[in-house]
Amino acid sequence: MPDRLNDFLCRCALTLLLTLWTALIMPAPVQAAEAEVSSARIENSDEGYRLAATFSFELSHGLIDAINREIPLTFSTEIELTRPRWYWFDEKTIRSVQTVRIAYNTWTRQYTATINSGLQQSFPTLEEALALVLRPRRWVVAEKGSLTAGATYNVAVKLKLDLSYLPKTFLITSLKDSDWRFASDWKRFTFKVEDK
Repeated sequence: MPDRLNDFLCRCALTLLLTLWTALIMPAPVQAAEAEVSSARIENSDEGYRLAATFSFELSHGLIDAINREIPLTFSTEIELTRPRWYWFDEKTIRSVQTVRIAYNTWTRQYTATINSGLQQSFPTLEEALALVLRPRRWVVAEKGSLTAGATYNVAVKLKLDLSYLPKTFLITSLKDSDWRFASDWKRFTFKVEDK
């Protein structure tokens, strides 16, 4: 009987030591680059409902180096509008994404910013190109009449570096490197649609 107890205690001690050793040699989780939604609101306009938002972040040296080596980076701004209901799950009314692709051309020494694969502008500096990401133009997220008049909607806004647009050769590297994990938390607020 004492031999069984000794064996059991030895196994427990060994398991505990292995667990502690594994915890010590495992790398700590890597922090993603910090991005923040500084402000966000929905505005009523003639075309529909627009998102007015500002973001704040600093690109890491690795991301700046990637852009300067002609690896385009795509930033996605996501917005979700849901209408709360007391009798069922919240109604997901609208989900929209705006992408801004920042690229550098060594021949022209210009940075280009492309919004949603459409509008393209050239800039002499990276900071000027990133201004389209930091302060996106008020983009229409809902057409006029698509939201219920007088209803209150929960709005969530987020900014992230969209890795799905990277060339496949960089995708594996980007998944391991903390420089490439770049996203803000969801900024949540409510929006009440004006009565007609």
